[in-house]
Amino acid sequence: MKKIILFLTCLFLAVGCSCSNDKAADAVENYLNDYKGLKDNVLKDIDTLVASENLNDKASETYKEVLKRQYRNLNYTIENEAYDGDTATVTVKITVYDLYKAEKNASTYLNNNQNEFLTDGAYDSNKYLDYKLDEMKKIEDTISYNIVFKTIKKDSKWVVEQPDEKTLEKIHGIYNYDLNN
Repeated sequence: MKKIILFLTCLFLAVGCSCSNDKAADAVENYLNDYKGLKDNVLKDIDTLVASENLNDKASETYKEVLKRQYRNLNYTIENEAYDGDTATVTVKITVYDLYKAEKNASTYLNNNQNEFLTDGAYDSNKYLDYKLDEMKKIEDTISYNIVFKTIKKDSKWVVEQPDEKTLEKIHGIYNYDLNN
């Protein structure tokens, strides 16, 4: 999981500075639209992440599909902008697939149906991984969050500052919202 967060952090750093922006909201829109449009840098970073996970070919392809689907179908609306000199905050309502729920449901299913994930009497992590990724791929449930992006004006252009880990997890649908309940 830490590898995923590190990857997402690097990905967001690369994407966040790529466009010219006259308003802080423009920077955030460009930042999120790079994901929705599956820009080349996003696809390259997806490939790098998946390769680092040492998955079998089937799991690698499924994982790529999950990530691409998540980014393509990310929806957002700009709710508010607040300026303070060369800094600004942009509040965005974002809606993503609830991949956390898919992972949680897969874990519950594993606990209740352990025999389905055995090969020759032993637990087969590849069977479970295939199952979990398939559940993530087909989930239709979404979740919405309000996220406040911090921006800064650099060289007359607004740039999105690096979001924190919690924000990145929300954007990617893996935020463990059960921790706050």
